[in-house]
Amino acid sequence: MSAPFASVSDMTRAIFFTAATLNGFLADEDDGLSWLLSIPQEESAAEIATFVDRIGVLVEGSSTYSWVLGHEDLVAHPERWRDFYGSRPTFVFTTRTLPAVPRADIRFVRGEVATHWDDIVAAADERDVWIVGGGDLAGQFLDAGLLDELVVTIAPATLHAGKPLLPRDLDHTRLALTGARQTGPFAELTYRILPAPSR
Repeated sequence: MSAPFASVSDMTRAIFFTAATLNGFLADEDDGLSWLLSIPQEESAAEIATFVDRIGVLVEGSSTYSWVLGHEDLVAHPERWRDFYGSRPTFVFTTRTLPAVPRADIRFVRGEVATHWDDIVAAADERDVWIVGGGDLAGQFLDAGLLDELVVTIAPATLHAGKPLLPRDLDHTRLALTGARQTGPFAELTYRILPAPSR
């Protein structure tokens, strides 16, 4: 199998890079990540940094953005955003009015993802697009034929309920496994998203 994060083309790609429980949840019912943050992540931190180096733009839904904003207290400490994401533009899909991180390039948008794709690609400046979350937003990119890759880090944890990884129906005809490896206590799986069969 090819190495994770190997570029398959020179074109900008949309990648849903995320962590999930063994039974397929991104977050608990309250959008919390305590199940993930309690796991030692020293070995995976360098891998995440390597991935982020390839990224030109971040895309998030409002729940994901709100969680990061609150968890890191970013309005009071905007340097925490820049320490990890740098100056990369971030598109936040939302129907709500949300606070921006001071001095960060946050672009609040609404509507269908395809409507904003050209702007996202232009902002990425020939680098890849990170779909940070949540699962339904990644599903909207999939529905629009814009999701190229799924990289999911499976954590040694389960939840009785929560927010699903990707609330869409996909089978083996749409998912090609291109990478599998252990990173500390996590298992990382990389899938290329294949085009839907023509009818």
